[in-house]
Order: sequence, then C-alpha cells, then structure tokens
Amino acid sequence: MTDASEGGRPLTAGVAILATTVAVVSLLVGGLLAAVSLTGHVFGAWPSPESVSPGLIGAAMLGTAPGLFTVGRARLWEEVRTLVHPLGIVLVGLFAVTLLNAGRLYIARGGSIVPVLFSLGWLFTLGLLCVAALITLTWQHLTPADPPPPRTTPLPGWSKPPLAVLGSAWLGIGAGLLTRPGFWADFVPWTVNRVDAQALGVWALALGVGVLGALAEDDLDRTRPALLALPGTAIATAVVLAFRASSVHWSSGPALGLVCMLTGLLLAGAGGRLLLGPVSGDRHAVAAAGAVRRGTPR
Repeated sequence: MTDASEGGRPLTAGVAILATTVAVVSLLVGGLLAAVSLTGHVFGAWPSPESVSPGLIGAAMLGTAPGLFTVGRARLWEEVRTLVHPLGIVLVGLFAVTLLNAGRLYIARGGSIVPVLFSLGWLFTLGLLCVAALITLTWQHLTPADPPPPRTTPLPGWSKPPLAVLGSAWLGIGAGLLTRPGFWADFVPWTVNRVDAQALGVWALALGVGVLGALAEDDLDRTRPALLALPGTAIATAVVLAFRASSVHWSSGPALGLVCMLTGLLLAGAGGRLLLGPVSGDRHAVAAAGAVRRGTPR
C-alpha cells in the first residue's frame, strides 16, 4: 500500500479497531442470519414476511467482512475511506431504522425467548458500534493531515460511466427504500415489511456511496478493501437468492434490475482487482515520480 511518508492523513487506531470489530460481529451475526435464511426459516431482530430479507442483510454483513479485516493493515485514511464511509452509513442507518421501528422488534412485541434475546442483543450491539463509529470517524477527520499522496493507478476512462450508473442506481434505490418504504417496497421482488425495506435501503445506500466514492477517489490502489467487499457482497447475496429463489418474483422488472446491479458489483470488484494486479508492483515508483514532478521531498 501507499507509504505514509508520501503524505496523506494517517489512519487512526480507532478506525482500525472499529473495522476489525465490525468484521468479527458481521461474521457471527451475518453468518447466523444467512444460514437460517437458507433453511427457509425467518429469523432476525423483527418479524419478516419472508426469509429473504434477513438473509440478504446477513449476506451483506458476510460479504463486507473480508474487506473490513484488511483495514487494519492500511497506513493512510485515503486507503480505506471508500469502505469505512459506507460502514459508518450502515451502522448509523441500521441503528436509526431500529430505533424508529422499535415497537416492531421482538423485544417489544414479545415472542419466543431466542428472537427476543436476539433483538435485545441486536439493539445493544448496534448502538455501541454506532456510537463508536461516530467517535472514531470524527476523530479520524480531525487528525492533522499532509497533502494526499499522488494517485498511482487511476481508473480507466471506459470504466467511469458504468460505475456512475451502478453507484447512482444503488444510491437512488437505497434512498427511496429508506425514506419512502411504503412506496418503494412494491419495487422489491419479494414480500417485505416497512423495517425490511428500510434496512435493505440502508445497505443499498451504503453500496451506492461506496461505488461513487471509489469513482471520486479515482485510484484503484486506494480502494483495495472496497474491491474485496463488492464481489463478496454480490456473491453472498446471490447464494441467498439462489437458495430462496421460490420466494422471488423473477419475472418482474425489479428482479432483472437486481440481477444486473449485483452483476455490476461483482464485475466492478473483480475487474478492479484484475486491473490492479499487473501494476501494483510499480505503484511506489509511480508515486515517487509524481513526488519528483511536484518537487516534494521523499
């Protein structure tokens, strides 16, 4: 990765610890939600009409975990912000959705002991992680920074229009599900309730911000963690959808759109890794050349 001596904002220990902690929680909780969904049973912090929605939430958690584990190896904030900013959106957004729909949780509605305890743990853990994210990200942005290092591996020009379309699609759908779940829930190709729609909207919004953030970053070398999270999320989501295919209205337009958007995530991540591979060994030389052109001491 980029040498910290080249400038930029140093990555704080708080962000690294937060990312690792969320990765561990994502593996445990996301794995549980996805595994139960694959069996066709509904399990989560709130009742859902179908097992697809909690399964997809779990799949998204599983898919992003590998990228989060790599955050701690970075030296600069610029190297991880395309993944950490969406992480903050997910933590704050899911906690806000949970609080706004607190009366729909099992802990408020009652039920068997396992989902009630799970909903209590969901609310408590998510609240702690949300507070930790707000503190650590605020501290990260207040950390003194030098001018950022030069870009070493810009995005190919041909990739930018598709990425803009992909990011805008996820961002728009996420914003719609989050702010007007009653209307946009009809565009989800399986049955969802208000909480499902808003929770899925948070994840869609975060994916959109991540893709558009990578586009704005315009440097594959700075998007390494995100390049792991995008295909991981697409693959984990596809597995859940494949197992619960009978619950999805595949003949509908939204289903076709979802397949295209998931394919876009997979291609964006895999394509980025492929493009990054052959040039990653020369990135320090490129950075050094850029520093010399600017007259910056190394």
